[in-house]
Amino acid sequence: MDPCPFVRILVGNLALKIPVASKPSRSGVHPTTSPCFCEIKMRNFPMQTAMVPLVSSDSPFSESQAMAASFHLDKADLQKLAGKSILGGPKACLSVSIYTGRRGSTCGVSSGRLLGKVRVSLNLEGAESKGCVFQNGWMGVGKGKGSAQLHLSVRAEPDPRFVFQFDGEPECSPQVFQLQGNIRQPVFTCKFGCRPVGERNMRSRNVQSETCTSRSWLGSRGGSDCERPVRERKGWAITIHDLSGSPVAAASMVTPFVPSPGSDRVSRTNPGAWLILRPGDGTWKPWARLEAWRERGAHDALGYRFHLLSESSSTASMNSSILLAESSLSASKGGKFTIDIGIASTGMAQSNGRVTPGTVSPVCSSPRSSADFGHALWPVVQHGLRGFVMSSSVEGEGRCSKPFVHIGVQHVACMEDAAAYVALAAAIDLSMDACRLFSQKLRKELCQQIDASP
Repeated sequence: MDPCPFVRILVGNLALKIPVASKPSRSGVHPTTSPCFCEIKMRNFPMQTAMVPLVSSDSPFSESQAMAASFHLDKADLQKLAGKSILGGPKACLSVSIYTGRRGSTCGVSSGRLLGKVRVSLNLEGAESKGCVFQNGWMGVGKGKGSAQLHLSVRAEPDPRFVFQFDGEPECSPQVFQLQGNIRQPVFTCKFGCRPVGERNMRSRNVQSETCTSRSWLGSRGGSDCERPVRERKGWAITIHDLSGSPVAAASMVTPFVPSPGSDRVSRTNPGAWLILRPGDGTWKPWARLEAWRERGAHDALGYRFHLLSESSSTASMNSSILLAESSLSASKGGKFTIDIGIASTGMAQSNGRVTPGTVSPVCSSPRSSADFGHALWPVVQHGLRGFVMSSSVEGEGRCSKPFVHIGVQHVACMEDAAAYVALAAAIDLSMDACRLFSQKLRKELCQQIDASP
């Protein structure tokens, strides 16, 4: 398998020094008593936001060792940003706008006050093969000797990835192709079913009757809708086979998706769950667990949590797992499911935290363990997980879904490794259907459990 070239732009080690004003502001509040944040922009990429810690002007600065934002550039992006602009400088430029005050808006007006902007030029020539540092230190914000200063690190490094695409929706048992430039090569086949993999009995809960609905009314989805009511969405499973027909990974729904009492949605407090399985010793062994639910609030979204299970665990027990990702995706627009836990060589640690639905801004936090292992680097030590791990595209409701899956090269030692991430991608995609409102219907491929149920 040949990887595709990618480059990651990493932004981190943020800190802000604001000199004490000789005269108090009109509000009587010095800016250093207010929270500060920044908006990090790069042309043709979504804006990302991050909090900026304030440091005293007369105290030594200790690098925060945290990543505030990251941008992922494929070969096409690199080609667009190659060369120089008409003004003679590099085409690629990173812009950081610093604000004082709280993030958000009131009556459509931003709550923050713009303090100033800084720009960093990015010469990406050769970045596919070697890393480079564009900025690591203090930069003036505004003009004059009394202006604020921002500490900022900007770095680029190669991040080759294997790229896969489902040739159809996961519930339609499609092929999976590996992409390398203009070459599409089949590497896996998927088999969807409504029975759990490696286990005949599943825990069920009594819930009110519901009808299930199609994720899309579009004719391109194919199939008719299920009309008969079902009590819960359970027993879905997808098995990944190599081209010889041998099963190499699977995703099995181990906790049914059911509506919370008096509601037609799966709640955060009672999520459905998938177990990602890998073959070993003639049986399926649990590798990871994915939980999903339907978020409430102003933004209708699919919430999820992804746990990596201990290699010594023989069950799906959460007492031997570590939380690697927790976020949400817009139910209408979809988004990207991403696992990114930072790169040790840069000193910038990252794992996806909860973010506003529809955004891709990373949240700086360490992976959280649900058990005390005595060391926070358990996933790195035991599984070698660091840096960009994987991402998968997820379409919103009513859209044809053929997931693209990116996997960091360093996390694939064999075809079975890639297959496990492909199974995870299928599980998060199917979770968008599993978490549909229970007042709606599912397409017939997802309702076969009705006929199979005893």
